[in-house]
Amino acid sequence: MAQELDEYRDVAPKGTVDFLYRLSESVSGRHFVHVSAVRYGGGAAELLRRLIPILNGLGVVARWEVLAADQEFLAVNRHLVNALQGQEQELSDSMRQAYLETNRRNAESLSLEGDLVMIHDPQPAALIEHRKDGKWIWRCHLDLSQPQRRAWSFIRRFVVRYDAAIFSLSGFAQRLSLPKFLIYPSIDPLSLKNRELPRTEVNQVMERLGIPRDKPILLQIAPFERIKDQMGTLKAYRLVKLHHNCRLVLAGGGVAHNPEGESMFAELRNASAKDPDVHVLQLPPEADVEINALQRAATVVVHKPLREGFGITVSEAMWKGKPVVASEAGGIGAQVIEGVTGFLVRSEEGAAFRIRHLLNNPGLMQRMGGAGREHVRRNFMITRHLTDYLTLLNLYTGTPA
Repeated sequence: MAQELDEYRDVAPKGTVDFLYRLSESVSGRHFVHVSAVRYGGGAAELLRRLIPILNGLGVVARWEVLAADQEFLAVNRHLVNALQGQEQELSDSMRQAYLETNRRNAESLSLEGDLVMIHDPQPAALIEHRKDGKWIWRCHLDLSQPQRRAWSFIRRFVVRYDAAIFSLSGFAQRLSLPKFLIYPSIDPLSLKNRELPRTEVNQVMERLGIPRDKPILLQIAPFERIKDQMGTLKAYRLVKLHHNCRLVLAGGGVAHNPEGESMFAELRNASAKDPDVHVLQLPPEADVEINALQRAATVVVHKPLREGFGITVSEAMWKGKPVVASEAGGIGAQVIEGVTGFLVRSEEGAAFRIRHLLNNPGLMQRMGGAGREHVRRNFMITRHLTDYLTLLNLYTGTPA
């Protein structure tokens, strides 16, 4: 698998791969355990699937454990995650007991022995109660800036027992007495979602999805949730449509077995039913190739949620050389450099104005696309993530001087 790292030489900044080889020498043979709630679905799991093999190829003994959970725990998890991200949710005594019992059972069955154990997000946070050895770090991928206080108090009692905590943005963190680190999420440019696609393959996917490429395409990819504000993007498109003959693609998942997703999807379909240039697409799980093709076929990528986590989908679009028009929510402002890689907006009217400006200036779109790709190369690539994790592994398991 070490050869896989060499494949990044053509896409990572010059010298990065050689630096990773040198950095890994100091932690060769160290056991690095990751624990998450799921193996599929979500950016954290997607990235771990790529990071773990590369870490092993570098001589680290990396392992990925996943919680075994029943439907009751999954329901508790939805309430807990929503509450930690600021929504008012019920977290009853029975829910707390189900959470604790699931963590207790998993502590008995999972292999948690390692020099460094990284627990991802709140679902397995209580495993810290069963620590036997090694250093433990809590890696939070959520925005905890305004949590429901009862939910945070419940999780905090576990978090304070860790050796350190990692957040995606400083604004996402809560006050804690333990050391805190900032690590941005990243994309893998060689994954199915981000690898180079021949034009013929892009055309084939677009044809299969029923989207003609006869006019500029505005694209938003996000789960069908009200907080992602696809309806606002539709309104912005209609303002642009008064001046430019273009298409809008609203693509996402989160519909199956999700009342909010089903409702949002149906609402968008009804609102755009009379406009053949609006395409509302329900993507299947793990639709990596479809997302890749859609982003490469897009003229402008729009992402204007009302609230967001880090929003790494913005970097995915910029890696394909696309200018981005987005709201300054969550981590989007850390990715979009105003006027350089895209534009940050606060309203449908503002989004429409910036999209029109881009469509009127093809040269600007090309320059922004190039600047965005380079910004991602230097700041939001998996090789930088590997550097961060190897540095932590050295910091917490290195031989004392």
